Amino acid sequence: MIVNILRFSFKSETTEEEKAEVLAAMRRTAAVESASFGTVGQDLGDPNEGYTHAYCVGVEDLAALERYMYEPVHLEGDSTILPRLSRLSAVRLSDDPDPELSGKITDMHRRKIATYPEWGRLLEAIPDSRISTEA
Repeated sequence: MIVNILRFSFKSETTEEEKAEVLAAMRRTAAVESASFGTVGQDLGDPNEGYTHAYCVGVEDLAALERYMYEPVHLEGDSTILPRLSRLSAVRLSDDPDPELSGKITDMHRRKIATYPEWGRLLEAIPDSRISTEA
């Protein structure tokens, strides 16, 4: 199982309606066929860290992760989600003992950026983003 946890905050100018759109898009993404489970809601961590919400999704393996990354619902949702975020931090974990797993996931991420450069630009435009594309 590969689990991706995103902690995030909205830009100050994001309306309540836009926030609801973002959370709905995330819920749709968490419910795609390739996801084993997913949830989105309030972040219960230290408020001083500045994160207000969190998204968590689990996928069975690398093949499921690849499908998940390219799901039309996921691709469509990112154009709604990413422009409205001021902070984003990712934590990934897995029960797969493969020592190369992190590098393989990073390579997938890089390929997606190469395939969808606009997606990469949306990620880069988040003022405070901690999502590694380095192996």
